[in-house]
Amino acid sequence: MRVSTRPSSASKTALIIGAGLGGLTTALALQRDGWCVRVCEQAHALGDVGAGITLSPGAARALSWLGVGRELLAASLPVPDIAFVHYRTGELLAGTVASGAPADRGFETPRHIHRADLHSILLAAVRSLDAAAVITGQRLVAVEQGDSGVAARFAGIGAGAGAGAGGDNVATTRKAQLLIGADGVRSAVRAALFDDSPPQFAGQIAFRCLIPTGQAAPFMHGVSAAVSIGDARIFNRYLIRHGTLVNVIGIARSERWQQEGWHTPATVTEFLEEFAGFHPDILGLIRCAPPHSLIKWGLFVRPPLRWWSVERVVLVGDAAHPILPFLGLGAALAIEDAVVLSRAMAQMPDLHGAFEAFQRARMQRVEAVRLGSIRQGEIIQAGDPRSSDLRKSPSQDSAIFDYDPYAVPVQ
Repeated sequence: MRVSTRPSSASKTALIIGAGLGGLTTALALQRDGWCVRVCEQAHALGDVGAGITLSPGAARALSWLGVGRELLAASLPVPDIAFVHYRTGELLAGTVASGAPADRGFETPRHIHRADLHSILLAAVRSLDAAAVITGQRLVAVEQGDSGVAARFAGIGAGAGAGAGGDNVATTRKAQLLIGADGVRSAVRAALFDDSPPQFAGQIAFRCLIPTGQAAPFMHGVSAAVSIGDARIFNRYLIRHGTLVNVIGIARSERWQQEGWHTPATVTEFLEEFAGFHPDILGLIRCAPPHSLIKWGLFVRPPLRWWSVERVVLVGDAAHPILPFLGLGAALAIEDAVVLSRAMAQMPDLHGAFEAFQRARMQRVEAVRLGSIRQGEIIQAGDPRSSDLRKSPSQDSAIFDYDPYAVPVQ
């Protein structure tokens, strides 16, 4: 069915499934174009979750254009020239060992920020335009489409916030002109309408924690950001929250992952075992990991979809195109999607044309990042890190990070 009717200003209603960074950015972009949006989130509450993320200059500029630039600058730090060092010896392989605060060129500089801080900024912006825009406790179970709109059925706690009697036994149906799936790599929207095959384990496990800078300082030697690479593993650390916390993430190749979810408690002992042979400073940082907040998860991927939309439903972010994290562009891609989708919907005469224009504008970019992330992982997880020329790696290609979602043609 071709959806040929462009919603009038009075009927510009959208459901967004997932209140993560992609869902909230999409909501904000549509709100600023006159849409009434309802963001439906499965979690019962939105809290201080996640850890550090990197925002490319293009993503940072996009957020500024959406009206949250001042808040973003206040909550983030400029990314220094990151040092790539040998996992065992600490030898500098590429980049610069920089100490102190790097030069801050605002939105022209990649930025590090705590995911929860960016999430709070976006959530506040969305709610400032519509206090009822975000609804928690909504587990999507079905999507139905028709000539006049789309209906989403939820097994959740209804329209309110907070858990109530009955919990998931309370069914709710919501209707709108269109639905946007922004619900991640395990997207219920994707499973319902696009591809119900499960995500595939990528052969990588990750550990993550946040360490107070005072505890981590003896193992940082004044270097604000560095990535230790080699022997099928990487260990990344950098400062967030005005330099008060060190974001730590270690990723290692692994044959199996038997856990469910992405937030499994981990122990310092297993983290140390996974990174045996790394430089003593890395092991020292791992020993500083707060046991109550150290987590692990498996990395999962899905094959590229041929189409990101079906009638009145479209996917964005990881729901459409999950990638490996080795270029740090997962959040940026979701933000870019939000901007380009909203532009397409504003410019095209109908939803079908808008969704097709959105995918045309994004496909080449997303595929380049997907393949670049795979290649970057191969390079920095090489058995002998000296064998790869890091100067020619995707991470050194400034064009990948300077992508401007407001400049790309949408047609």
